[in-house]
Amino acid sequence: MATNSSKDDRRSKIHRRLRHTLAGTPERPRLCVFRSLKHTYAQIIDDTAGKTLVSVSTLKLDGQRVKTGGNLEAAKRVGKTVAQQAKEKGIGAVVFDRGGYLYHGRIKALADAAREAGLKF
Repeated sequence: MATNSSKDDRRSKIHRRLRHTLAGTPERPRLCVFRSLKHTYAQIIDDTAGKTLVSVSTLKLDGQRVKTGGNLEAAKRVGKTVAQQAKEKGIGAVVFDRGGYLYHGRIKALADAAREAGLKF
């Protein structure tokens, strides 16, 4: 008999499967995205060293908390900010880890904004 799994369980399973092929290196770190109902988060991670190089979220974007962080506009701001901070640290190319989410909506908006700001992936 099949067990009922929640959407988050399915997303976690897809993310684990994706992580078998995705890995961040010092030359090309991993841009990992997470979204909740209220906020959007992005991190650039060097998996070989196990370190987070850049972290941006709508909890504190541009030094202030965003009122509505769970929409397309906030995701675009996170993508632009993560790309700017990556450029400051000398990171020009990343591997995009969509976190098990469909490449649609906020995830796509974040990725497109990061690309427009100069991040290559």
